[in-house]
Amino acid sequence: MSVISSGHGGPKRAFDLAGAALLLLVTSPVLVIAVLAVRASSPGPALFSQTRVGRDGALFRCHKLRTMYLGTPSLPTHEAPANAVTSVGRVLRAYKLDELPQLCNVLKGEMSLVGPRPCLPTQTELIECRAELGVLSAPPGITGLAQIQGIDMSTPRLLAETDAEYLKTASIGSDLRILLRTIYRG
Repeated sequence: MSVISSGHGGPKRAFDLAGAALLLLVTSPVLVIAVLAVRASSPGPALFSQTRVGRDGALFRCHKLRTMYLGTPSLPTHEAPANAVTSVGRVLRAYKLDELPQLCNVLKGEMSLVGPRPCLPTQTELIECRAELGVLSAPPGITGLAQIQGIDMSTPRLLAETDAEYLKTASIGSDLRILLRTIYRG
């Protein structure tokens, strides 16, 4: 049985809590510098919260460092205009630093370190595919198998199938491998 299917507690939740707390502690200096860089590079708040689809289709507020200019429409990343991303935002995205505030979502139990990336409620094709394949039963993750394989939300069916593949074999060991591949990109 997958560690994901063992409910809201258990080894996966303990791993998420310990990992998120440790990562938040270790990355806090980077997070402070990133917040200051965002604030200095463009007007507006450094943190950005957006409604996303979570476990069992429940909506929650997903936190990120703001990488786009204020007023940019709420679109999936692959649909957002390239000129909407700030210069600091490009760097934050390249190193996945914009995702650091999601460690707070993990601590709150809204997300996991590893799992299907949370989508926008408007991404109905992806939501339908995930529902059909049982993917919505898992908490969304900061990173996942699809991300390390370079699959983004522009291919909803492939993304949902990859998410389902991850859930079938999910374990603490596979989560560690995915986290390391996310950090070291390769």
